[in-house]
Amino acid sequence: MKKLFLSLLLMTFGLAMAQQKLPSVEVKTLDKKVVDASTLENDGKPMVISFWATWCKPCQRELDAINDVYEEWQEETGVKLFAVSIDDSRAVSRVAPLVNGKAWDFDVLLDTNSDLKRALGFATVPHTILLNGKGEIVYQHSGYSDGDEDELYEKIKELVE
Repeated sequence: MKKLFLSLLLMTFGLAMAQQKLPSVEVKTLDKKVVDASTLENDGKPMVISFWATWCKPCQRELDAINDVYEEWQEETGVKLFAVSIDDSRAVSRVAPLVNGKAWDFDVLLDTNSDLKRALGFATVPHTILLNGKGEIVYQHSGYSDGDEDELYEKIKELVE
């Protein structure tokens, strides 16, 4: 009976994870417009949501690495990246100058209360989420090591082949 219960629990959890979408949580754009995260979309193409912070050096390395190849990724797969800063209200004023200084070509959103981060249930940044064309979360990764962007791109290509 225990094995049956455990199997059913794992199956249910697996199905829930495979179909999980972004929750209805408000975030802001750099120009302070409110956006509901559940409405983020990319015309049926994959999306990457990358959570980061100005104080997080691995986050910046990851976004720099993706930025270097982002134009090619977009041309080949149509992927769109949303970089979601979790900087709190005391540090959020550093976000736009950093983004502009690095010339990142992503849509940047602000999650100053970490509401979206909390709703998705992860603790540390960088944290990267890949969504398929239906807006379903199909892959997640925490942390960053050089080359992780290559693994992410392989996952993106699998979605469009």
